[in-house]
Amino acid sequence: MKTGADFRTLLFPVSVGVKLLDVFVELVFFAVGYSLKEQLIPAEVALFCTLSLHFTCVSAIINLSVFLPVDDLLCCVYLCLNQLGPAYLGMELGVGETVLMKAVAQATGRQLDKIKAEAQEKGDLGLVAESSRSNQRMMFQPASLTALSVFKKLKEIAAMSGNSAMNKKIDIIKGLFVACRFSEARYIVRSLAGKLRIGLAELSVLSALSQAVCLTPPGQDFPPAVIDAGKGMSADSKRAWIEEKTLVLKQTYCEMPNYDVLIPVLLKEGIDELPKHCKLTPGVPLRPMLAHPTKGVGEVMKKFDEAAFTCEYKYDGERAQIHILESGEVRVFSRNQEDNTTKYPDIISRIPKVKKESVVSCVLDSEAVAWDREKKQIQPFQVLTTRKRKVRIPEICWQCIARNALVVCVSEQSLVKQPLSRRRALLHESFSEVEGEFVFAKSIDSDNTDAIAEFLEQSVKDSCEGLMVKTLEKDATYEIAKRSHNWLKLKKDYLDGVGDTVDLCVIGAYLGKGKRTGTYGGFLLACYDEENEEFQSVCKVTLPLCHSPGCCVTSEHMDKGSKFPVIRHIPVMAVFGIWCLYDTEKSGNSNSLFT
Repeated sequence: MKTGADFRTLLFPVSVGVKLLDVFVELVFFAVGYSLKEQLIPAEVALFCTLSLHFTCVSAIINLSVFLPVDDLLCCVYLCLNQLGPAYLGMELGVGETVLMKAVAQATGRQLDKIKAEAQEKGDLGLVAESSRSNQRMMFQPASLTALSVFKKLKEIAAMSGNSAMNKKIDIIKGLFVACRFSEARYIVRSLAGKLRIGLAELSVLSALSQAVCLTPPGQDFPPAVIDAGKGMSADSKRAWIEEKTLVLKQTYCEMPNYDVLIPVLLKEGIDELPKHCKLTPGVPLRPMLAHPTKGVGEVMKKFDEAAFTCEYKYDGERAQIHILESGEVRVFSRNQEDNTTKYPDIISRIPKVKKESVVSCVLDSEAVAWDREKKQIQPFQVLTTRKRKVRIPEICWQCIARNALVVCVSEQSLVKQPLSRRRALLHESFSEVEGEFVFAKSIDSDNTDAIAEFLEQSVKDSCEGLMVKTLEKDATYEIAKRSHNWLKLKKDYLDGVGDTVDLCVIGAYLGKGKRTGTYGGFLLACYDEENEEFQSVCKVTLPLCHSPGCCVTSEHMDKGSKFPVIRHIPVMAVFGIWCLYDTEKSGNSNSLFT
């Protein structure tokens, strides 16, 4: 039991689905003893244990880790998720595919052109790296990689900046690559590329973490007195018990999405104490509540038959989570928890003016929209996407304003369990509305079908997407990170027979990668310009959009002598949403095949 390979063999039964509690108990004892003695977890094990789609496999590695220092468990969790830290810290590796290819070529002595060709053929640079490893024996064998050492190297790569940063990154990658054994090279290269491809979602990791902590409570001496706390329970009782604890962990994580804070408390205090120690905190973004789409006013009335609700304008903008800290600092986060503070200096500059003195700290869930100051009207979402990640107020030619705000935390008191009517009232009490700067959502509280239909029509005329329909009292809490049926979105594009579509012609295709290797992963679409008698590229679409309801690919040939297939009934909003992010002249994608 001296190498990562042997340890990998030890865990192999779990990777193919053998139940942890029935067969794996003796192996866990043996493996924990080895881990405690060596004080390391081989990187091969941490990565290999995530291959199974069953989270019992992940529970195995976490069961080993709960007896080790917190850093070991943290690095295993982050490696499984292919993350370096919380999303809002913005830690990125900044390593492109070309850089990885150069590192593999330099470490193996292979020609770069051959590596590129093989990557094109296999669609997975990780497999190329694994097959390219040199079999030549070295005079001095590098030390085996551990999960913690690999994670530290990845964070070191992310922290590098400056003129020579890329060369330094390549040197570190080469060092990792030379020390790899067995399939480690495959997963390290995939991690560096940001595409681990192990079929593991974050919810599965949380479930595995919960199961491991419940069944093998942390804080025990070795050998542990309790390795199966659910022993003696019926299968149904054990499942219900674990699901209940998992729900506590998931809800807490939604309010405090930071494993660096969560896991130490989990190991020290236990899963039941998490909500007391890890609360919604200004400065740490929570995962927003989402709405379900509906196809008409009638469907809304049917779902909210006996519940009071409000209809608000659905503004065509970007989700902006505004955090006001006790120090007076204001930060803005995106829907995906990315820090957008430098993107919206105009919004931040207005917060002190609209905030009442009674507000010490606060978290607002709002919508940032582009605003034309001269015409005093909302600009399309495409205008908003042109703003840079970092911008100064003197450089701004059009303003962003916060609309449709909802308060979810005031003075460090979480309001997510309060009904919408209460949160809306607190918003109006805590902030002042200023036209063109900070505006409350335009809304009506009505259950009249005609009034709602008229309000929907007016919202479209006012450059909005449609309506957001929300319950006011019954089931009206803020459900973090959930697409709830208590929020319904009524958009023009969703209404039967109302949304616009276009027919576009395929003029090019992009070679697929990963599971789409050997097929096309997307298409370049165009429309025919009759005046210039040529096709003008419009956008690039992926296969999921082509397979969306109502959208179809036909073998019908267009006029003008072309032999290009046609994709019909593509939603206009989808096309122009992609078009604004895509520039065919600047794409430079080497994986494209133009007919």
